[in-house]
Amino acid sequence: MKKNVFLTMVIALLILSFLLVTGCAKKKSMVTSDVTPATDTVAEQTVDTTKRDGAISSDDSTARQAADREQWVDLERKAAVQSPVRHINFDYDSSTINAEAREILKANAEYFKNNRVSSIIVEGHCDERGTAEYNMALGERRAQETKRYLVNLGVKEAIIKTVSFGEELPLDPASNEEAWAQNRRANFVVNP
Repeated sequence: MKKNVFLTMVIALLILSFLLVTGCAKKKSMVTSDVTPATDTVAEQTVDTTKRDGAISSDDSTARQAADREQWVDLERKAAVQSPVRHINFDYDSSTINAEAREILKANAEYFKNNRVSSIIVEGHCDERGTAEYNMALGERRAQETKRYLVNLGVKEAIIKTVSFGEELPLDPASNEEAWAQNRRANFVVNP
């Protein structure tokens, strides 16, 4: 009888230890990509996806969004030095590709055609002025116009996707004309 009680207690202790060890682990998601874009090189980054008590307060959410935005901008700045693909900028409240952007897109198109590229994501961005909905739509128009221009230059349409970030990922968070001019852009995420 004492042997059965001892065995039961040992098994219970092992189960309890196992639950304590595995129950406290944080959930992590890995974002891995071989990206050689104009401003986005993502080698490996780990994003903590754990929520406290099943909910995130608005302060925590805002702080997390600001930290994520800073990390994204840092990656964009590092990649700008490493990649031959450059992003383009737009005029205020416009999705028209200007003369300077056309020259950049010609060079980008040559790179895309002369190198093995499996996919290109064109990201449309805006400055902070205007409503979030308007900026999402404007960012999408910018991405679509950029895609059309690249296709007209001979880049395969099937490998180009578009996405709009609106005002959500500014390169420069300041509220002045210089910052706004940098934030009105189309970025390229290129996968070999």
